[in-house]
Amino acid sequence: MPIRIFITGGTFDKEYNELNGELYFKDTHMSELLDKGRCRVPVQIRTLMMVDSLEMTAGDRELIAHQCNQCEEDQIVITHGTDTMSETAAVLAKEVKGKTVVLTGAMIPIKFGSSDGLFNLGSAIAFAQALPAGVYVAMNGRYFNWDNVRKNKQTGVFEEIK
Repeated sequence: MPIRIFITGGTFDKEYNELNGELYFKDTHMSELLDKGRCRVPVQIRTLMMVDSLEMTAGDRELIAHQCNQCEEDQIVITHGTDTMSETAAVLAKEVKGKTVVLTGAMIPIKFGSSDGLFNLGSAIAFAQALPAGVYVAMNGRYFNWDNVRKNKQTGVFEEIK
């Protein structure tokens, strides 16, 4: 069975407007990334939304949980903004059972070329295949249980709470 990839936005898929210096969403870069990474794992991709995670609502999180529950795949990767990834992970842990869900993102947009996103995506796909059912966050080659992770806003690195 393929891995389901849900796209929700975040820095992962942002692009840079050279005229005004702002980051914005145009389209996901997922297919390009999977090709670039030479991914040979079968996947099904679906864009749920393209939002900055700081603008994500409770309704958005409910939609993500609903889609995880409704899809037939048991292994799910979700691209997500890093600022509120832990909050979404908590909702998913409460509402999604019997599936392996791995949230991942990027600190630097893919379009910048020096992004951590490709590495994080590959790690998340691997962790989704290897970990038991549950909800996890995968960043920088590590995975964290949903209830034992935070983004350190001073260092920009994900770390264990305990």
